[in-house]
Amino acid sequence: MSLGVYLPDAQRSPAWVAARLGRLTGSSAGDMLAEVKTKGGEAAARRNLRVRLVLERLTGVSQDEGYQSRDMTRGVELEPAALAAYEIATGALVRRVGFLQHHTLLTGCSLDGLVAGGGIVEIKCPRSANHLAYLRGDVPVEYRRQCQHNLWLTEAAWCDFVSYDPRFPAPLQLTIRRLTLSDAERRAYELAVRLFLTEVDRELEDVRALMAPAEGTAA
Repeated sequence: MSLGVYLPDAQRSPAWVAARLGRLTGSSAGDMLAEVKTKGGEAAARRNLRVRLVLERLTGVSQDEGYQSRDMTRGVELEPAALAAYEIATGALVRRVGFLQHHTLLTGCSLDGLVAGGGIVEIKCPRSANHLAYLRGDVPVEYRRQCQHNLWLTEAAWCDFVSYDPRFPAPLQLTIRRLTLSDAERRAYELAVRLFLTEVDRELEDVRALMAPAEGTAA
């Protein structure tokens, strides 16, 4: 079960990029929920996310600059090995899927995999220092938010947050942290999504209003 439909296109393909345009995704959930650091106003990350979604809907062009650091490239390359290590460690099969679009809301997510038994998996292949922190139980807030978003949208029972670094000795190469959402947390998160997307809609309407002729201008 899920709140949307899975598209068949592979991640990072042109169709995948197009499917994500103007949509709130799991990777941006942390920005949506960013807390205000100063008195009054809005967190910059939240404001910037809203503007980015407005621009993508208005122009049909991705606002992602497409930059990939060496760490990001390495993570993409290692993901198949990480998934294989996860399957061996858990004995559970992982099915790769395309982008998941919500049935009615402009939101979605790109899963690293659906896990047999009712769960999902989120794979990270980070720097060794970060992997060490994850081994000690430290899952960063932005990744918890991403898993929260994906759990809500897929209606999965749990999400395994996985960190993989083959540079470590074998017993320490893989760590798994299982995250869940209560029913109350799911409802609260959906409310946050709906409120944020309403803000995006309103700002888009304001921008489109700039195209209308000024009042009193002769035809």
